[in-house]
Amino acid sequence: MKPSNLRLFAVTLVPSLLTAQGSPRSFRIEETTISAVHAAFKAKTLTCHALVGKYLARIAAYDKQGPAINALVTLNPNAFVIADSLDRRFAKEGLTGPLHCVPMIVKDNFETKDLQTTAGSLALKGWIPRQDATMVARIRQAGAIVLAKSNMAEWAFSPYETVNSILPGYTKNPYALDRVTAGSSGGTAAAVAANEGESGLGSDTGNSIRGPSAHDDLVGIRSTMGLTSRAGVVPLASNADIAGPMARTVADVVEIFNVVAGEDPDDPVTAASRGHRESDYRKFVVPGGLRGARIGVLRQAYEHVDRDGRPTQDSEVVAVFAKAVKDLEKAGAVIVDPAGIDSLSAVTRSGGGGCNSFKFDLERYLAARGQNAPVKTVDDVLRGGNFHPSVQLRLQTAQAATQPPEDSPGCKAREAMRERFRVAVTAMMDSLKLDALVYPTWSNPPRLIGDLNTPAGDNSQLFSPTTGFPAITVPMGYTRNNTLPAGMTFFGRAWSEGELITLAYGYEQATKHRRAPASTKGR
Repeated sequence: MKPSNLRLFAVTLVPSLLTAQGSPRSFRIEETTISAVHAAFKAKTLTCHALVGKYLARIAAYDKQGPAINALVTLNPNAFVIADSLDRRFAKEGLTGPLHCVPMIVKDNFETKDLQTTAGSLALKGWIPRQDATMVARIRQAGAIVLAKSNMAEWAFSPYETVNSILPGYTKNPYALDRVTAGSSGGTAAAVAANEGESGLGSDTGNSIRGPSAHDDLVGIRSTMGLTSRAGVVPLASNADIAGPMARTVADVVEIFNVVAGEDPDDPVTAASRGHRESDYRKFVVPGGLRGARIGVLRQAYEHVDRDGRPTQDSEVVAVFAKAVKDLEKAGAVIVDPAGIDSLSAVTRSGGGGCNSFKFDLERYLAARGQNAPVKTVDDVLRGGNFHPSVQLRLQTAQAATQPPEDSPGCKAREAMRERFRVAVTAMMDSLKLDALVYPTWSNPPRLIGDLNTPAGDNSQLFSPTTGFPAITVPMGYTRNNTLPAGMTFFGRAWSEGELITLAYGYEQATKHRRAPASTKGR
């Protein structure tokens, strides 16, 4: 579907809500949860058809008109057909799965066998893959509806802004329409934050689930490398790519995570998760989890200076984080401040030259799609001219790479550094007897759209992506006259998702910072 037709399509679907049998006008989808939706189904005060109609009405009102969040690229034309099928099944057997009729927003680099997948690039315009990405297949099997595909930074290149060649204009931050959503999963973040979908999926190579989640007042999980499958997700860098859920609450994000986590033969890296995947991550969503927990303040993740020795972190973000740490302590946590790695610069120095695997990762991915792939090489993309000007240099730099990552001295040196870093982080946490580390997910407020000069604040690129260890971001408050969201990250050892979930849930319940954006209130 052409983006220009998205608003008209949503509008034409909305009248179906008016004729839905038993349509419950009293149910408000704004800030609803999976458990609330399922409770309404069981009470027979809500149907799947009506729920989908309500979300489509919000999309029609807010995505391309009104505040024009511009978060979505493609709507699912079969959403009502799927909803009706789920309603029929529910009448016979009850909930069909843990995500029964959860309308989800899926980032447009996840393959969907019934919807266009573009990775934000005109080079892939109109491409319908032959099968779903593993995560998409798993959420559908659990009963979810892929309601829409979301906008993203083209090829997932930018962590700072959500702009590309497939959809004109920027995706706006619903908390301040002149601000960015971060990248590259900014479309999913903005749509879920604005209640255009119940929850969503994003991908994170450097900070692309956690950054947009922090900017848009959401919870986002980047798992341990190997615990979640990337199969069917257009790659950026296979040694760091992660896919995962984004939602408005810890409980919702864990409900989705419990469905998508686990080994997948189509992604060999997930073999490492054997014996580490918890039987049910929902059991970690328990109250009081902060009592007695030892939490370290990882100042090395956010206290940085520029070339002139000036701090790059925003003072308001630092103040909000300081209060968050006090709130952790009030809820019973033992705070260790500071907690850090001795000789961090020596540990993270890789040497050996550069490592740019994008061309090789992407071309191997496209080759595996065979004749179904619309392009075969980065050179095809460059020669076709179907890209946003902002990514031209990145594409050209990628094209210039001559050694695949397994042969590149720079990539080999980087992998050796990653292992040193993993050992150093684990040893530090063990020596201090820490359950987790915390830091601001993004050390500056969301930038103004078009601003590429002020400090970016993208301070989550190092610890979690380099080690491959898990991180969860949760809302921690607001800056700029209490308007712009900020997030706090809980970071831990490999395979410690369960423990991090308990801590994040404990903090969320003790503070309850999340609130709906004013720009999309009223429906």
